[in-house]
Amino acid sequence: MASSLVPHLANDDGVEKIFVGVRELNCMGARPPFDHPHVFLDMGSDGQILCPYCSTLYLYDPRLAADETDPPGCLTSPVEEAA
Repeated sequence: MASSLVPHLANDDGVEKIFVGVRELNCMGARPPFDHPHVFLDMGSDGQILCPYCSTLYLYDPRLAADETDPPGCLTSPVEEAA
């Protein structure tokens, strides 16, 4: 279960893999209007998880902060989500 705010991630560029600094996240596909249902993904003790909607592979990288992704720019902001 998420102990804090779970980040929403978008794969606007359609990359195969996104490296993240968290093990729990919400995948939204691309940003609206091209998003898919926002799905909660929990890696648990694994270091990776595949989104069942868009097939983006998320890989945990402990060198990244909770608000960083590689490639950069995949983290959405609450303002974007409310729009």
